[in-house]
Amino acid sequence: MAADDSDIDAGSVNLFSPEFAACPQPTYRDLHARCPVMRSPLTGGPILTRYEDVVWALRHPEIFSSEMEMQMALGTQRPMIPQQIDPPVQTKFRKILDPQFSRKRMQLIEPELRAHANRLIDEFIDDGGCEFNSSFAIPIPCNAFLALLGLPREDLDLFLGLKDGIIRPAGGFEDPEGAARIRVESGRQIYAYFEDVIADRTKRPRDDMVSYLLKAEIDGQRISHNDILDITFLLLIAGLDTVTSTLGCNTAFLAANPEHRRRIVEDPELIPNAVEELLRWETPVTTVPRVVKQKVTIGDLEIQEGEVAMLLIGAADVDDAAFPEAGRVDFDRESNRHVAFGAGPHRCLGSHLARFELTTAMEEWHRRIPDYAIEPGETPRYSPGIREVQYLPLVWERSAGSAR
Repeated sequence: MAADDSDIDAGSVNLFSPEFAACPQPTYRDLHARCPVMRSPLTGGPILTRYEDVVWALRHPEIFSSEMEMQMALGTQRPMIPQQIDPPVQTKFRKILDPQFSRKRMQLIEPELRAHANRLIDEFIDDGGCEFNSSFAIPIPCNAFLALLGLPREDLDLFLGLKDGIIRPAGGFEDPEGAARIRVESGRQIYAYFEDVIADRTKRPRDDMVSYLLKAEIDGQRISHNDILDITFLLLIAGLDTVTSTLGCNTAFLAANPEHRRRIVEDPELIPNAVEELLRWETPVTTVPRVVKQKVTIGDLEIQEGEVAMLLIGAADVDDAAFPEAGRVDFDRESNRHVAFGAGPHRCLGSHLARFELTTAMEEWHRRIPDYAIEPGETPRYSPGIREVQYLPLVWERSAGSAR
């Protein structure tokens, strides 16, 4: 958890293990030193770890493409839009979607987001502790996201189950066939749910995302029924996961590093900078795949057309060549060009929303509960792939929590 380095056998590391997910930074930095461009010891596929290489690949989708057959492993029947399509078509979809996730729209939901944060804190502040993921990290961004999309809050448990069925199916990497079946069934249910939503909004339009998409046009033509399904599929699984994951990782770090936590408690105006630095350091979406469309050489490695390359976003974000003292968490860092939200045309659609949710949640939490720690004798539990702290037990003195 703390910001330090150690020596690791890069060739033996499983990048999809819970142990790696709990503390990936030393491994990343060891990969930079020993094999910044390598082939996976498990799959033989190319892995890029350096900031310069990762950003270059993300900015050249004509070479490192998001359009790949492995998209079907996520329970989808078609590519998710706009994540799994490339320019120029992807650019056209981004033009109709970006305004729905603008900074201006975030301002409209701020009062309710802050009120919701405080309602949640009210439920456990007098207990002197909580399991942070279920009590705060999940409901905070989910409430804001569902409001933005116009989906009913009472269906949240259903949405979370479907989302986890795609991202973290039971069995995971130990039972790939079982996980694939769960993903297919979860995907079927997601499509069916949004079929019903589309049918309802066609008859009774509202001021929400699906109603907007039903009127949206590209090149003078309404986007298709399947396009709407493929957009909403992506929005559901992305909007209900990555902010929760980031908020949990950030809070676990602050709980284990009280000197950093005290800084933002004493100076709340530092929180936006802290959010950016913790996005860099904790980077929850550790890896993104890309299919290689044409032969290319990166460093000393020749990569062939058709290979699936893994871009280690998390490793890029702790590259000394891109960030001065990259192995140190610095809330005063002036130039923070992290790629936690990606780069290039596929840069995260919801980055403004994510920053807004993270900043607001951290402001309200630290205003009410400024001094907390991981419960003695307990160990946070991380999930591989997208790093979520699925179990984060926190404690504080009952008198330490401030009133509304």
